[in-house]
Formats: sequence, C-alpha cells, structure tokens
Amino acid sequence: MSIPVDQIRYNEQGLVPAIVQDYLDGTVLMMAWMNAESLQKTIDTGETWFWSRSRQEFWHKGETSGHLQKVRTVRYDCDSDALLITVEQVGDVACHTGERSCFHQIEGRVEAPPADTLSQVFAVIRDRQAHPKPGSYTNSLFEGGDNKILKKIGEESAEVVMACKDDDADAIAGEVADLLYHTLVAIAHHNVDLKAVYRKLQSRR
Repeated sequence: MSIPVDQIRYNEQGLVPAIVQDYLDGTVLMMAWMNAESLQKTIDTGETWFWSRSRQEFWHKGETSGHLQKVRTVRYDCDSDALLITVEQVGDVACHTGERSCFHQIEGRVEAPPADTLSQVFAVIRDRQAHPKPGSYTNSLFEGGDNKILKKIGEESAEVVMACKDDDADAIAGEVADLLYHTLVAIAHHNVDLKAVYRKLQSRR
C-alpha cells in the first residue's frame, strides 16, 4: 500500500477528508480527517488513524471499542485533496452510536445505508424472513423450504443456459437476475450471510 503522502493537498489546517468504505459491499461507513502523520500511521500500521479537530490529537479507530478498521486500499481523488479508504470493519460497527455506518439517518428515521444491489436485495429477503408478509413470493419460497427453493434454482439455472445458447443479451441478464435472487433466498434459508460469500470471492480474486 503506497501513496505519496507529501503530495496530498491538505487544507489550511493541514487536513484532508477521508471517506471510509466497506471493502466488500461498498457501504460508506464514515468520514473523518487525516493529516500527513495520521495518513502515514494508517499506511504503516494497516489500520485507520485520524486527527481529532476537537481534541487536537490522533485517534486510532476502534482502539477503545474494539471496532478496528483493517485497511485494504487507500486512494486519492483527481485533485489529490480527498481520500477514499476501503476497510474490513471489525464487528461491522463503525459509528459511535452502535450503527454500522455514521450515515444511518434519513428523513428523521434510522435506516441502513445503501450498499451494492445484491446486498440491498438480500436485506429485503432477510426482512421478509423475519417479518413475513401475506402474498409475498419470497415468503412462499421460505414456506416451501429446500424442496421449493432448490427446484427454482434448478429451473433458473436451466433458463440461464438456454438464454446463453440463444445469445440473447437481455434474456441472459434477466435470467441471471432471477438465478441470483433465488440463490440469495437459499443462503438466507440456510443462515449464510452474503458477506461470507463475498469473502470467498475476495479470497479467490
């Protein structure tokens, strides 16, 4: 992990904004300030360090809470005056309130921030699992158990094959979307977290 610390454009206070993002699903976790020294400490230790403007001191994210951020990448923008840091968030909690992300408030209520599309769909599936709704197709799959869910995965897999054989781009996209959805239902049914799948993919990347 290498970044030209001395070439970053810091503001008048010697600071640069750092956006922290989950490396697996892209959720924006928090924003904090870094100076050249805290950025260097972040690079050297592989964990995030920031500069507190109110306390005028360095702070090591998660040092007291245990919710450390293990750095995967550090990027800077085209003007070199903002940082984007992707991390593995230990404990899946970045906010001091106990929420996963500091950006959890919307229209006066608390709501999980958006992640990638698969994670959003999986969240809806999990919600249906915890709070069944009459007439919900997802709930009908859960009620049918493995027999119904796995049968649908088999059917959708065959339809993906046929769409590919027909070389129909729109049909391929639609059938793959159906297959992904039914696969997400299957892993929810077996209490496998989508992040576990992402970690497997990352390990094979």
